[in-house]
Amino acid sequence: MAKLTFKGGIHPYDGKELSKDKPIKAVLPKGDLVYPLSQHIGAPARPIVAKGDHVLTGQKIAEAGGFVSAPVYATVSGTVKAIEPRRVVTGDNVMSIVIENDGQYDEVAYPKAKPLAEMTREEIIERIKEAGIVGMGGAGFPTYIKLSPKEPEKIDYVIANCAECEPYLTSDYRRMLEEPEKLVDGMKVYLKLFENARGILAVEDNKPDCIELLKGVTKDESRISVKALKTKYPQGAERQIIYAATGRAINSSMLPADAGCVVNNVDTIVAVYHAVYEGKPLMNRIVTVTGDAVADPRNFIVRIGTNYHELIEEAGGFKKDPVKIISGGPMMGFGIFDLDVPTTKTASALLCLTEDDVSRMEPGPCINCGRCVEACPSRLIPSKLADYAEHYEEEAFLSHDGLECCECGCCSFVCPAKRSLTQSIKSMRKMQLAKKKKG
Repeated sequence: MAKLTFKGGIHPYDGKELSKDKPIKAVLPKGDLVYPLSQHIGAPARPIVAKGDHVLTGQKIAEAGGFVSAPVYATVSGTVKAIEPRRVVTGDNVMSIVIENDGQYDEVAYPKAKPLAEMTREEIIERIKEAGIVGMGGAGFPTYIKLSPKEPEKIDYVIANCAECEPYLTSDYRRMLEEPEKLVDGMKVYLKLFENARGILAVEDNKPDCIELLKGVTKDESRISVKALKTKYPQGAERQIIYAATGRAINSSMLPADAGCVVNNVDTIVAVYHAVYEGKPLMNRIVTVTGDAVADPRNFIVRIGTNYHELIEEAGGFKKDPVKIISGGPMMGFGIFDLDVPTTKTASALLCLTEDDVSRMEPGPCINCGRCVEACPSRLIPSKLADYAEHYEEEAFLSHDGLECCECGCCSFVCPAKRSLTQSIKSMRKMQLAKKKKG
């Protein structure tokens, strides 16, 4: 097997040339900002402001609603206009805090940061927790929990997921090029928490400029190394990047910590840097706005709560009417029907395409070619699992390891019969995981 990769995977058109060579542009929101109280896995945050209150940039407006939860902060100054259900990118109506932007961006005074060397493990974890940081690669799991395993001394590797294998997305690439020091300093925070661990910056080898830059920044860091991974989708998936970078394997019933690893993506680690070194909460993120329908595809540093319409305006609008708009990338993102939704902590990209290839596909019967088996990074038989899912054969689905599917979409991508394999398996997985949780 090739070095620093995994079995299976695919090589789709990556579309990264549309936005990768343009510097990140900051966006100041124009209209109202909407802050959903559920921007993370776990209990919704609880509002601590009321309609009519004046708030400042960086002020906490909602506190964590439980152990698995995260607070929410205002990203502009202004007046609380409403606390009401608002539509989010998934199409759901979610209770949200609406702030009328006064355009002044008056900011709170952030707590003075202690030098990292003087901070205890508990102080670092509390600062990350209080900052409202969650997994910004899309998972949305509160980061402080991930950094609090039962046996921190058994963590051997902290992996910065710099792969960015999803087609079209280039936000991590631009972050690494423009702010490599923040990524490295953020990694130092993780290594302070896990004193027996080594840090790995895992970058796909289609980003040679990032690899060389990060090697230069880390040349004097004995505990941090840069590893070039083979460019292949889904190299950035948690299980795959752990195996590629360390040779250790995990399954759906394990956590990365069970294999002595902690994994976070680039934006999350930079958010940790801002929280620990500067005392700032999570207030913005980088969003890739791209696709052949967009006039000026590029990456924007966006204040959370900003409306998607404003991002399209900043990208020059549409040069052609989009037929398909996807939140995220084409492999694991999902189609959306309305741009009147807010940017959240987990919003990585807005992909606008002039053609919808998937909707034109006419699925046919399986021809037993085995391509889905070759492509599957979890080493499953997707064609069989999809059959079981479509016929609600739950026992067969479970006995053939259906829960091990990582929903990457490789099987659907390579299927010559154009079967919706991933969607069928995903539906059954969701049903089984719900039953398991309930039981």
